[in-house]
This record gives sequence, C-alpha cells and structure tokens, in this order.
Amino acid sequence: FAKTIILKVEDVPEMLVLPANRRILIHELREMLETEHVKLASEREIRELFPDCELGAMPPFGPLYGMKVHVTEGLAHEREITFNAGTHTETITMPYADFERLVHPAIIDMVTA
Repeated sequence: FAKTIILKVEDVPEMLVLPANRRILIHELREMLETEHVKLASEREIRELFPDCELGAMPPFGPLYGMKVHVTEGLAHEREITFNAGTHTETITMPYADFERLVHPAIIDMVTA
C-alpha cells in the first residue's frame, strides 16, 4: 500500500509517494531534491489543495492537481501499486506501469525509516 505525502518544495506543492509503513527522513529528502527548502504541507494547505478528498487520502495523481510527483525507488519496482482513492475506505490498485504512464513520476532513491 502506498501513501501520498504533500511537500512544499521551494513553496511549490509536490507529492511524494512511498510505502505506507515508511516515514520520510526530511534531511535525506532535502539532499535528494537538492534544496534546503523542503517541508511538509500543513493540514490547512492540504485541505485547500484537495477539497474533493478526505484529509490524508489524496490519490497520487499529481497531474490532476497540477503537481509534480516523486516516487520512492522501491515502489517503482513493484508490479502493482495500491493507494487511497480520495477517501479512507476506497482504494485503487493498478499496474505500476500504468501509473507511471499516467503520472510520469520522478523516481528518487530515498532513505525511509
């Protein structure tokens, strides 16, 4: 299962998709994105960006929201990806190759905890 985290990179909202059982190490993420200006979006910002989704259940379809998407390398090697579909009770499972074709994510080799 993948989760979607909303970041602010240079004050621009971007998505990070990683395994749901992992946490990000923000200092490692700053190194990977080559900027010190990376932080987590606030709940208020997330609500404003995703008015059609339950808080914390945003699907990782960044292009629909005008956002760049980053995916951890481990997920990019999976056959399928499963994620929330805007609610905490509905999910989408699809071949990772289809997700990649639709979203064009940037793959990052990020350390997670």
